[in-house]
Amino acid sequence: MSAINPVTDLSRDGDIAVITLNAPPVNALSQIMREGLIEALAGAEADTATKATLLICAGRTFIAGADISEFDKVQTGASLRDVQNAMDAAKKPIVIAIHGTALGGGLETAMCGHYRVAVPSAKLGQPEVALGLVPGAGGTQRLPRLIGVEKALAMVTDGKPISAQDGLALGLLDALMPEKELKEGALAFARQLIAEGKGPRRTRDLNEKVTGISPKIFADFRAAHNFRGFEAPGEAIKCIEAATTMAFDSGLEFESRIFLACKNSLQSQAQRYAFFAERKAGKIPGLADDTPILPITKVGVIGAGLMGGGIATVFANAGLAVTIVEADGAALARGLDAVRSGYESSVKRGRLTADEARIRFGRLTGTLKFEDLADCDLIVEAVFENMAVKKNVFARLDKIARSGAILASNTSFLDIDEIAAVTTRPDHVLGLHFFSPAPVMKLLEIVRGAKTSNSILATAMKLAKAIGKVGVLAGNAHGFIGNRILMQRQDAANALVLEGASPYAVDRVITDFDFPMGPFAMADLAGLDLGWDAATSHGESMRDLLCEAGRRGQKTKSGYYDYDAARKASPSPVTEKIITDFRAGKGVTPRAIGEEEIRERCLLPMINEGAKILEEGKSSRASDIDIVWLYGYGWPAYRGGPMFYADSIGFGAVIAGLKKYTIAPAPLLEKLAAANKRLSDFA
Repeated sequence: MSAINPVTDLSRDGDIAVITLNAPPVNALSQIMREGLIEALAGAEADTATKATLLICAGRTFIAGADISEFDKVQTGASLRDVQNAMDAAKKPIVIAIHGTALGGGLETAMCGHYRVAVPSAKLGQPEVALGLVPGAGGTQRLPRLIGVEKALAMVTDGKPISAQDGLALGLLDALMPEKELKEGALAFARQLIAEGKGPRRTRDLNEKVTGISPKIFADFRAAHNFRGFEAPGEAIKCIEAATTMAFDSGLEFESRIFLACKNSLQSQAQRYAFFAERKAGKIPGLADDTPILPITKVGVIGAGLMGGGIATVFANAGLAVTIVEADGAALARGLDAVRSGYESSVKRGRLTADEARIRFGRLTGTLKFEDLADCDLIVEAVFENMAVKKNVFARLDKIARSGAILASNTSFLDIDEIAAVTTRPDHVLGLHFFSPAPVMKLLEIVRGAKTSNSILATAMKLAKAIGKVGVLAGNAHGFIGNRILMQRQDAANALVLEGASPYAVDRVITDFDFPMGPFAMADLAGLDLGWDAATSHGESMRDLLCEAGRRGQKTKSGYYDYDAARKASPSPVTEKIITDFRAGKGVTPRAIGEEEIRERCLLPMINEGAKILEEGKSSRASDIDIVWLYGYGWPAYRGGPMFYADSIGFGAVIAGLKKYTIAPAPLLEKLAAANKRLSDFA
């Protein structure tokens, strides 16, 4: 074997030249790999003893994509187009052997090969839209030539990978190889090609599936899909359309122009920022890499309600044994029935097999005895959001839980240090704030108390990844990161309604910004009585009045909105009268409020609060705040998060807007503005 460079080797297996790429962990198409690949291809072509070339990757995967860190740098050396030109010019057939994932530039490289084989577990995709991009190395031109226009449209606009089996059925792959015998199978496939006298088969020359295509296909596809403000999917459609109307090289040039325009767009900058922000979030500043991690094999959950049952489901789905404790048998039965129904629904939708659902549900054990939590490694409390109740739970846990067990609260607002103080082990107490519905929402706020040990934090962050969540470290403050900022938006929304805006107008402005729902629809979904106490309610707010009238959100089929049997919302005359009467009682004469004011008054205080959180050290990075809002509250991905959004509109506009509405700007905003720095750089 000859080393071309540190990540590329060229060897010979009889009459087959074998190029091996090895750049762990994901074999990204970096500059050094591109240059090594070009040199290896030239060496394989020049070797008169070989009749075909095999391209394979070492490690856990094929080329998983481009090196995204290069996107904002001046590119030097060979480009991916140069690699593909070398492959297209080859006189010997090139066989691509795929395992793991072939995504983005990886799949574009594979499609430039002449034949493709893979193991059954492989995944293939063009996920560039997730970064606000279109495939930029021929993906929109080669993919429809292999699998047809309609399937290519689906792959490039939703970004979801397909299985190797689907790839074979569509024509993206030529054969599947046994899971552990990819190289041997690929070599045999190459020798069969040689025996049959088959030479190169350039994808660029396969025009049958892109010829005679009706424009109606594209019109119908656009009409059937709502991309919710994302620009890249629409641009990708244009590129695939070009594959059916232009010669291959002209199509490549068209795709390249679209790619560059997307790359320079604010949307793509925001989505690429979010990509790296998510990866940063998992790294806790100041925590050594060798910080001890505690083993978690058995989890306890206290409370079998909506949150408790959802949290238990998350752990069961991750393969962990779970014990659920409830106060009475009826509540426990309801909770377990709800979990079972959730699994049954997943089976009906084809997301799980019946056997897998049975196995997962079998990991759950319900009990009425706190003592049954004694052998758990982690215990998560998910009871009523009341400090006295939670302190009572933790005092009991402290006497029962084994030494070394982690005690966590799912509180969304309350003081973790006050909770920890009732135990003799505050170093083993922290917040694990799951978002509802817990099995669906990706965010997990990991709340550090004053005495939480580094080992516990490191364990929690690793656990978040193991259960499929994006963990973000938050400091202990009322509402932590997400809900603390949310309160600012909700207060602003309530003030706007008091002054004359309708809740439906406020929600519409927020959804036009591309949040999945507005503040009042969100309140109805969560339940207006969350944290509300009938015994102390005296009609002091619109929410109090609604709750007192039995209008407590979707669960009662009425809140700010009225809901039909399918939970479809419609404006409520009852709510409108309650609001009108409330204004009158406060002596407020309603005024017309425009969309711009609604948007600014809802969003600018969120930015301001984020700056305060950073100043107070309650978030390690501005990008962590953005990840909380992207994954916990549905901030539109192409806007990057509230901190990135502040940078995009400029501190001048943010500060002027805050002052216009008599809101004092956070000192950090004015400091960064004076220094010509950005919030998203704050760390």
